[in-house]
Amino acid sequence: MGTRVQDGAVRGWSPLFLRFALGFVFLVSGAGKVFAVGPEATGIGGFAGFLASLGVPSPTLFAWIVGLVELVVGLLLLVGLFTRYAAVLLAIDMLVATWLVHTPSGFAVGNGGYEYTLVLMLVSIALVFSGPGRLALEYAIFDHELLPGNRGRSEPADEVKA
Repeated sequence: MGTRVQDGAVRGWSPLFLRFALGFVFLVSGAGKVFAVGPEATGIGGFAGFLASLGVPSPTLFAWIVGLVELVVGLLLLVGLFTRYAAVLLAIDMLVATWLVHTPSGFAVGNGGYEYTLVLMLVSIALVFSGPGRLALEYAIFDHELLPGNRGRSEPADEVKA
């Protein structure tokens, strides 16, 4: 009836595509905030002004924190380094963005709603659970995923041995 694919042969590739999608989105977003380049190029000053309009305390400090987190974590996801930790930071970032900015506008992204930030948050959470998948710098450099208590494991956590 159907062809059965072994789990270990295919499953390890899904996190790679999730990492690339999130990494690219957040690298561009962070570059817009920190360096004022790209499609949403507000720069730190513009982003701090936006945060101030929301009533965020110390808006310039938080603008730098958010901008650098998005920039650095986007790069980390693209190369597959500290993936689970990076994904936790992005999930928190998107939770706050959803709560502070997008929830009052409803669901639809076209109306400024939380649809897009919800997807980014859930994909980040998926990476927290899945890990980096194949082609991650963590495995190339350290021969294991960088997690507490995970020393010396030489294959990706999502690979299944027969």
